[in-house]
Amino acid sequence: MHGDPTPAPHYRLVCSACGHHQADDGLTLGCARPHEPGLWRTDYRTADFIPDPTAGGVFRYRHWLPVRRTLAGTGRTAVYRSERLAAALGLDELWIAFNGYWPERGGDLTTGTFKELEAATVLGRIPEDAGTLVVASAGNTAAAFAELCARHRVPVVIVVPACALPRLRTRTPDSPWVRLVAVEGADYAEAIALGDALAALPGFTPEGGTRNVGRRDGLGTVLLAAAEEMGRLPAYYVQAIGSGAGAIAAHEAALRLRCRPGPLPQLILAQNDAYAPVHRAWRTGERPWECASEADERLATTRAFAPELTNRRPPYDVRGGLREALTQSAGQVLTADRASALVAMDTFRELEGNDIEPAAGVALAALGEAVRTGRIDTAAPVLLNVTGGGRARLARDHALTGLRPDLLVPRTAAHDAARVAGIAAALTAAARRPMTV
Repeated sequence: MHGDPTPAPHYRLVCSACGHHQADDGLTLGCARPHEPGLWRTDYRTADFIPDPTAGGVFRYRHWLPVRRTLAGTGRTAVYRSERLAAALGLDELWIAFNGYWPERGGDLTTGTFKELEAATVLGRIPEDAGTLVVASAGNTAAAFAELCARHRVPVVIVVPACALPRLRTRTPDSPWVRLVAVEGADYAEAIALGDALAALPGFTPEGGTRNVGRRDGLGTVLLAAAEEMGRLPAYYVQAIGSGAGAIAAHEAALRLRCRPGPLPQLILAQNDAYAPVHRAWRTGERPWECASEADERLATTRAFAPELTNRRPPYDVRGGLREALTQSAGQVLTADRASALVAMDTFRELEGNDIEPAAGVALAALGEAVRTGRIDTAAPVLLNVTGGGRARLARDHALTGLRPDLLVPRTAAHDAARVAGIAAALTAAARRPMTV
């Protein structure tokens, strides 16, 4: 890994559950003290929002990122004020936070998704001797880590459901630094289970998902970029969610940005109508992940329009998690069906001039529903997080390589210790082959 060293002492970790604080070793994912589950949060030495114009991409916000180094060639969010889409929706002030490929707008995320922001920050956080990183993904995070780990020579094992393979296309050819494991017949939750089992073995390091402060603070730069462009916080922040890491991150960034008393941006979150566990939990108080059968949940995820929004174990009730962010921001959780999301995607392409991903279509459809039903003040500033877009344009402008799995394993593998050990041995042997970059 190459980069400009950034001293870690510009921040410390604070436990959301007990308030314990400590220095960061770049790998810790949770507080060791006995108490209810809670997320680490970052406490930065500087309370002032000071973008660094000398740092490229996402590292423009390095003073509020938990990193010890910066990485060359990273991108960041492109933010602009919409006119045509705003008028079509009936909003006086709509801002688009576009995360993807759109050269004319400054969109330079080369995998077409805001997951590239988290991948850059996670890699900037971990120490040089971290071992082989293990990342579980429904697709977008896999593409982001594959691209950046190949580019910066960081060993990684990426675990995905086999159904995600057609979506994994990057500008970087197959790399010996990247090992891909595809799980047959699996959904995102089962990919996570296998990733967790592999990461527990010697030589492997869990990336950690939402528990990783690098991931969340990287995603939080969406709001930092918006605040820099707008000159203030929006009244509403709109995003589609699976795990909700991006929504928690936006809320945490808003807490840092709010320099005087006043309302936080209200979170307007969206899920597929076919599978919406967070919507159900927020609306009814039930916890679908505690009472639904695994077979029913798996079937429901297959019907979802945007499969990347189908995390079956969202960080909802943990301290510092989704429920807390929604409560503090007086937030709302809505749903959108396939037809309305498709219309939203077509509308964005027609009025704004670029393609967007299904998850962003779900968010835009939910925003339209919020306007029609009077859930938001149409005179207030609204920020729409387009979490992915420009992939059709990217495919026209650049040669893309489909990622091929190194191993294809059954979905039962995570629950078989001998098979997990065999997978780890096969991956380790593959990593020992002569490598050329």
